[in-house]
Amino acid sequence: MSEPVARPAETVAEAEDALLSRWPETRLEPSLDRIRAFTELLGDPQRAYRSIHLTGTNGKTSTSRMIDALLRALDLRTGRFTSPHVERMSERISIDGEPLDDEAFVRAFNDVAPYTHLVDAAEAHPLSFFETVVGMAYAAFADAPVDVAVVEVGMGGVWDATNVIDADVAVITPIAVDHANYLGGTAVEIAREKAGIIKPGSVAVLAQQSADVAAVLLERVAEVGATVAREGLEFGVVSRAPAVGGQVVTFQGLRGRYDEVFLPLYGAHQAQNAAAALAAVEAFVGGDEPLGDDVVRGAFAEITSPGRLEVVRRSPTIVLDAAHNPTAPRRPRRRWRTPSSSTRSSA
Repeated sequence: MSEPVARPAETVAEAEDALLSRWPETRLEPSLDRIRAFTELLGDPQRAYRSIHLTGTNGKTSTSRMIDALLRALDLRTGRFTSPHVERMSERISIDGEPLDDEAFVRAFNDVAPYTHLVDAAEAHPLSFFETVVGMAYAAFADAPVDVAVVEVGMGGVWDATNVIDADVAVITPIAVDHANYLGGTAVEIAREKAGIIKPGSVAVLAQQSADVAAVLLERVAEVGATVAREGLEFGVVSRAPAVGGQVVTFQGLRGRYDEVFLPLYGAHQAQNAAAALAAVEAFVGGDEPLGDDVVRGAFAEITSPGRLEVVRRSPTIVLDAAHNPTAPRRPRRRWRTPSSSTRSSA
């Protein structure tokens, strides 16, 4: 009996229909076997560029978008993978800060489709929707080609399909209980899962965490020989004040201080997400010099984060927010100590 042959999609609707016919994101089988087999057939495209990997419970997409903007301001070509999408599936895969257009999305699907059935036939379970889109993203980034990929996990860390990359920098946003049926019923259990994106020799950029969660993450850092940069010690928000259209924030980065930077997003949490993004890019670039002041100001001034405290109308004011777990809507301002030179890492 011959192997099934994937029929090339001619439209976005056909590509989306084929993807949605696979296991949904709500159906999981914790294993990297399928995605490893898939990316191997694709030529391991994720090894063609450097990467920054993000996990956590809230703030991943906003932080990813900030990292992307900073990298592009440094004249690096970027690929960005985020999930879920807000309006269109193609939002998940961006190159140079822009989602794939219809033609590029169809091409990305058709490039990998012939290999999906080979994996389906060889593995105990077929490729899921998420695994297939991850493969599409990694292949599209290699084809572009990009200098660096900014990759947000779908869920968890250790067995998340994105975790076939070995990222230079791992960013872990605040961890709380979410997806407990898959990741564990406590923040500590979830932290063990999410810590899996910290790889040997990488830099782990850690948002402020509860003491027990921080202990789990630092244990992983020590285990794999990573370097750590912690919010409130090596980097953080020095001050912030409301401004028309957002806020003005002073950051202490790993390499220097950035005073009174306009951030067109609302909330203390977004200022802290921006601090983590800034530290991640400093760690990625390396060296002893801070990022240029004009680079940081220019990148952050253009930041958007759709569906995250997004003001869509005034008079009356209407705000859209995609908070999807109990921690998100009540997200308290994380406690931190003002970073000082005596505690700063050499990351």
